[in-house]
Amino acid sequence: MNLLACFIKTLLLTTLFTLSQSRNCNNTDHLLILKAFASVSNFNSSWIHCPNTSISEINLSSRNLIGTPSWNFIKNMSHLHTINLSNNSLKGYIPTWFWSIPTLTQVNLSNNKLGGSIGFESGSGFSTIQALNLSFNRFTNLAHLTNFSNLYVLDMSHNNLKKLPFGLNTLKKLQHLDISTCNISGHSKPISDLNNLNYLDLSNNHLTGTFPNDFPPLSNIKFFNISFNNFTGSFPYDKLQRFGNSSFTNSGMLFKVSNFSTNHTTTHHPRNKTYINPHDHNKPHQNLDKDPTPTKKDPKPRSKKNLLFITIISSSSILFLLSISTCICFIVRKRRTKRTKWAISKPVHNPQPFKIEKSGPFSFETESGSSWVVDVREPSSAAVVMFEKPLMSFSFKDLMGATSQFGKESLLAEGRCGPVYRAVLPGEIHVAVKVLESARGMSHRDAVCMFEELSKLKHPNLLPISGYCIAGNEKLVLYEFMANGDLHRWLQELPTGKTDVEDWSTDTWEYPLDSSSPEKMEWRTRHNIAVGIARGLAYLHHAQSVPIIHGHLVPSNILLSDYLDPRIADIGLSRDRVESQTTASDVYSFGVVLIGLLTGETGSNETVARARKLVREGRGVDALDSRLRLGDNSVSEMVECLRVGYLCTAETPGKRPTMQQVLGMLKDIHPAVTPELN
Repeated sequence: MNLLACFIKTLLLTTLFTLSQSRNCNNTDHLLILKAFASVSNFNSSWIHCPNTSISEINLSSRNLIGTPSWNFIKNMSHLHTINLSNNSLKGYIPTWFWSIPTLTQVNLSNNKLGGSIGFESGSGFSTIQALNLSFNRFTNLAHLTNFSNLYVLDMSHNNLKKLPFGLNTLKKLQHLDISTCNISGHSKPISDLNNLNYLDLSNNHLTGTFPNDFPPLSNIKFFNISFNNFTGSFPYDKLQRFGNSSFTNSGMLFKVSNFSTNHTTTHHPRNKTYINPHDHNKPHQNLDKDPTPTKKDPKPRSKKNLLFITIISSSSILFLLSISTCICFIVRKRRTKRTKWAISKPVHNPQPFKIEKSGPFSFETESGSSWVVDVREPSSAAVVMFEKPLMSFSFKDLMGATSQFGKESLLAEGRCGPVYRAVLPGEIHVAVKVLESARGMSHRDAVCMFEELSKLKHPNLLPISGYCIAGNEKLVLYEFMANGDLHRWLQELPTGKTDVEDWSTDTWEYPLDSSSPEKMEWRTRHNIAVGIARGLAYLHHAQSVPIIHGHLVPSNILLSDYLDPRIADIGLSRDRVESQTTASDVYSFGVVLIGLLTGETGSNETVARARKLVREGRGVDALDSRLRLGDNSVSEMVECLRVGYLCTAETPGKRPTMQQVLGMLKDIHPAVTPELN
């Protein structure tokens, strides 16, 4: 009995000693980390385990950390090679010595509130960092990069750099460069020296330059995006097919050509399909039996009749070609004016002033039988506020005239927020007008505040508000008209047969979105749509001081531009509906949309359940849309993309990834690029 009591006593003493040692860890690196984050809110010391050796990695990603770390303590960690503090709310500045920690190779500080400059003055340090991710922060300047010669990955997207950093052209090892959405102006020439790039994203800036002369060799690049810039030059159809339309959306004055040489010394003519360099040595060999050099005197000068005959033939040929070109342009223009199912009876734009025979109130009926009333006597008294064109003077009277008095022939859809009409305002301003039924009880002041706040949301994958009109109790919002309609129609509403493009007997002309539509069959097109939606949603969740919840992300609220770039609509217009929603709810909705993109089916509960079941069983390929073209690694990429949809639709909200993580996973799937830090 005494032996048992002695054993228990010894065991308790040993346990107490061990607990005491764990509380009083004497590991120097452990103590330095605790001191570094001592003033940071929500930091839990139990996250840092006391090791027996030096600490080489700090990983505190997505811990809701708020505040400014004491960076000086990290300076003394002699074996630290990885720091990951992404997806927190850290703020403040990074000291210049931080970048020259001799053992540091990977740094991920993305999605925080850090600001100031990055780097150190030229000659004052040397960086061993190989992968640097500082996206979604508030940095305003990249100092000299000549000392960052070891970089393979650099992601500075979604900051406010304003100009390209000095020394960017010296990063010869760089393979992955993302400086999108950084408000950068200037010439892109320094990027042309980065010959090892396989990932380049310059989108949503104000860059200038000539394409492709001022860019690195495109043969090595697997992902490429220069959309929303001011470039000039020409690009071939094969590059358009390889990188996709979305890579060149609103990129400036770029002309398509059919043949193209990547030799920068060759001159390219944007108007010609082919252009032969006069100095090209690969020409057909001349007949060496005849002297190509002309004699000083032509023994048989051409007669005047021959010259006249040649002149007449040449002139006739030119006139004939011009006539054919004119006819082709006329036919193409006719086709474009009646292009999609959204082009339901384009409102007739009458140059004569629109007259109203009676005073208000005015009542308008929709196809479903519901009606809405504008209680004003004079429709010109309700002004239309245009955000992008503030000098344009429109009123509710102009909206009535542009929509045939909100007639059924102008009605595009009847959504959850209210009916949507197509309108062409004076000046050929093409818009969609949505009547906000849920905002009828909102005061004039609150409505104005809401519209002004929503107008500040600027992103290539969001559908911005062009303007608004408050007429009586009715609130109307104006959007840019999207010619390709919404994602639901693009995927689901397939006509039974192709429409004759020359049939003008009816007011409705549907774009032949059948199974032979090449865009619908391309996996890359659908992947670009998925990435674009993820970008827009990540911007709402992570780029704002307070996350913005969409609350109703469905295919019908995702519109497609001329180049099939997705634009998320209906943001913040039904605030009562999103009060109970969270970012995790939006992630689930995105997962449903993603599964619909891959399966080609409506995002019903049955479709989601079936796709999740097949993914769990390792048979994800059986869920894929049979219309998708298969080739190269497309099957494995689509299955991997389906797994992302599986993660997003997890039943437990806490198990769903953030949209920033979803965007990273989708970008890594296609094409395969140097991986970013998680």
